Amino acid sequence: MVKLFTDSDLDGLGCGILAKLAYRENVDVSYCSYRNLNQRVEAFIENPVKQDEQMFITDLAVNEVIEQKLAQRFNAGHPVRVIDHHVTALHFNDYEWGYINVEYDSGKKTCATSLFYDYLVEQKVLNTTSSLDQFVHLVRQYDTWEWDENNNITAKRLNDLFYIMDREMFEEDLIKRISENQAAFSLTDTEIMILELEENKISRYIQSKNRQMVQTFVEEYCCGIVHAEQYLSELGNALNKLNPHLDMIVLLNVGNKKIGFRTIHDEVNVAEFAKRYGGGGHPKASGCELSPDTFSKFVVNVFEIPALKPEPLRNELNVKSAEYGTIYQNRKKEFYYIQPQENAMYVVIHKGKNMEDNFESFEQAERFIKRNFTASLCFDDECLKLIAGTLSIPVEEAKAKYKQLLRETFDKHREN
Repeated sequence: MVKLFTDSDLDGLGCGILAKLAYRENVDVSYCSYRNLNQRVEAFIENPVKQDEQMFITDLAVNEVIEQKLAQRFNAGHPVRVIDHHVTALHFNDYEWGYINVEYDSGKKTCATSLFYDYLVEQKVLNTTSSLDQFVHLVRQYDTWEWDENNNITAKRLNDLFYIMDREMFEEDLIKRISENQAAFSLTDTEIMILELEENKISRYIQSKNRQMVQTFVEEYCCGIVHAEQYLSELGNALNKLNPHLDMIVLLNVGNKKIGFRTIHDEVNVAEFAKRYGGGGHPKASGCELSPDTFSKFVVNVFEIPALKPEPLRNELNVKSAEYGTIYQNRKKEFYYIQPQENAMYVVIHKGKNMEDNFESFEQAERFIKRNFTASLCFDDECLKLIAGTLSIPVEEAKAKYKQLLRETFDKHREN
């Protein structure tokens, strides 16, 4: 008998499917989380009846106590194999029974499903087919987020389908599909129709969560924090792109007592950040448990902070990088003006004064305003009211002469 402990996401499910294709009725798969993995593995290895069973752990890492018990099991002649692709699990390579690989020689990132597939093929317990190759490729593309770079929508849709369907039904259907059609792997027309409806739902969910997000510094990082229970990977990626001034997005799931960390910045390693709180993962996607300590830091401490002011989608006058300048405003109704200079530099004006720094690009000036003052692009009507109120003119005149009057408005603030 073969025992597999694996993660409960698509990559973990991929490992489960491969194990069932390879070992058929002779494998038992347990889908786990970081919260219950150690307990389940410990119960298995301490059961004398299970000592000689072949044992795999994929896509998850046990704690130090269970790590030592696994080493003892292996040293006693009982089979153990840990296969993972997370940077935080690299220390398992110190053991003969550990195989952790983050990146292939080609430079492509790995996932647990692709590594487990390579292992099973190498051990000659599973034969390659075009359908299997394509399935594993889709799982790896999604798990490493290569799909986003390559616009591989099928990889994303496979993951969406995984969360829509019952896991047992999904697993059974995929095993049947891969077994019966070894030439190619594809989604059905009905699945694609369902997924298109789901994509519209996800888009609405992302927009609603973007309006709920709060911003604060946690240690050295500027974070966007939001409560979310669905579509976590899509949400984290989208919120990062909508708010590139943030170092990371923190996704709180109080019901499941989990926190997810997501970033799009190469200089930010959220795996290392998660380790501070007993978690781990990838450099750009990681997580930890929602403990009393993290609940205080990420929930209680930010409870009174208002959500970020939403940015307009259809401004015609107050637009980014405008040659006549751009206005930002925060929840306190404070205005910040990015003014381009003749020397191709930019200054930020607030309350009639230049901020102390000059900026080499509009993006640097905007990042400074957003990170330090939680300000967002001002709506056209608010800008017109500011100009009309400052210069004591009708709103219609402010709109007709917007470009000419914008600098005059902030010059007036300097005088005052």
